[in-house]
Amino acid sequence: MDGIISENQSPVPGKRTSITAPLSLLFGLLLYMLLSCQPLWAAEEAGTELPPIPTPGMVTMLQLESDRCPVCKMMGPVITELKKEYEGIVSIITIDVGKHRDLAMRLRVFGVPTQILYDREGRVVGRHMGYLDKKSIKAAFEKLGVYRKK
Repeated sequence: MDGIISENQSPVPGKRTSITAPLSLLFGLLLYMLLSCQPLWAAEEAGTELPPIPTPGMVTMLQLESDRCPVCKMMGPVITELKKEYEGIVSIITIDVGKHRDLAMRLRVFGVPTQILYDREGRVVGRHMGYLDKKSIKAAFEKLGVYRKK
């Protein structure tokens, strides 16, 4: 049996391998994840209904953020200004990923802030993760033929 390792042998002489250690570690990790995280099947936070995403017939910018995120807080005033400037022209929706975890997972959000831009037909035409300044957002709107109110 030279070169063949039986299930109780280790490639290192004098050491025995066991599959129970990795399995117990995996089981412990799985149990921790289930107990510490909100389950995927949990309901959305009460009283926080989402608007239709994307808004039918309108260019839509979806801002996915967290109330614990410093960069998201930096973008807050930019988003507020843009909502006023493009009111009725572009639908700008902000969503807290902490309150809507299932949506964040469906949209494959791996970091915040994340901006997703939809055209009038509801197709995703742009996606960005991180800080995005007002000038860049306006340029993205203009590429879709949307200009601010005068």
